[in-house]
Amino acid sequence: MPSSPLLAPAACLLLCLLGGAAAAAVPAVIVFGDSSVDAGNNNQISTVLRSNFRPYGRDFFGGRPTGRFSNGRIPPDFISEAFGLRPFVPAYLDPQYNISDFAAGVCFASAGTGFDNVTSNVLNVIPLWKEVEYYKEYQNKLKAYVGEAKAKSIINEALYLVSLGTNDFLENYYTIPNTRSKYTTVDQYQDFLIGLVEEFLTGIYGLGARKISLTGLPPMGCLPLERSTNYVNGNGNECMEGYNVVALHFNEKLGGLVEKMNGKMSGIRVVFSNPYGIFMQMIKKPSQFGFEVATVACCATGMFEMGYMCDQLNPFTCTDANKYVFWDSFHPTQKSSQIIADYLLKHSLREFL
Repeated sequence: MPSSPLLAPAACLLLCLLGGAAAAAVPAVIVFGDSSVDAGNNNQISTVLRSNFRPYGRDFFGGRPTGRFSNGRIPPDFISEAFGLRPFVPAYLDPQYNISDFAAGVCFASAGTGFDNVTSNVLNVIPLWKEVEYYKEYQNKLKAYVGEAKAKSIINEALYLVSLGTNDFLENYYTIPNTRSKYTTVDQYQDFLIGLVEEFLTGIYGLGARKISLTGLPPMGCLPLERSTNYVNGNGNECMEGYNVVALHFNEKLGGLVEKMNGKMSGIRVVFSNPYGIFMQMIKKPSQFGFEVATVACCATGMFEMGYMCDQLNPFTCTDANKYVFWDSFHPTQKSSQIIADYLLKHSLREFL
């Protein structure tokens, strides 16, 4: 059984699967994004950015590594359950699921991707435009499965979770010289990204999406990987505050875009789901949330490792992930994900419940 008491036991899981739909607030949860919400799509593509092996997934149902970058569940899983649906959202490319599963929720996200196509090329992952192509394919399968009218209803009434952007800065802008030479200030690059976000939201609106949650950036300067980089550079094990400032400014622009979209598009309701504040609280005052460690991650040394460097044989991996804010050097633990999801459910997502 999973170690967290917050996960449903088998009987509850069965109840959720059989009876959840009747009480569901939305017919489906549909997910676009990066590793913050990827349920395992990267397992099926040629990339080194995978997590379909233990200790990933050790606290998921059945202790199974699914490709989620976590010891267990990630925010869309908790959000789906809170809306009366299954306690997990399956990955579209996972061969063990089909359209009968995806009718109540599906994840198109790919770890390592971004709004900028250049970002997805860094680690050879699925670009956002391809996620949309998969969504179109899904719509056709859904129409064949439930009929045109029912499919339209599901597509219009579903909750859409959109979560990406961190990689655009950490894996692209601050890593690739060509990007920085093209956009000489980070503010210029942010404006370029905002244009891409608007284009994406307009695109899925045209395909039927109406209830959309746009997730902001976390305090990315406090990720263990960035703290470790700071330490190696002789600046101590503190957060890289410059990155946090960038995240805050970008979140302000995302909030402004949400207002703009709601004002100009008929029938749409976009909410800005901002995880920055609650995430920073967990990092600055971990004990208030029952954590003991916030500066390094549970997996391996907790400083640099994620993906294949976070493997089952590493002797340094912690025994109890619930004591840690971060699971690997880039991603939160299941417990952190639940706290973030609960916060968003009580704030930005509450109007959809």
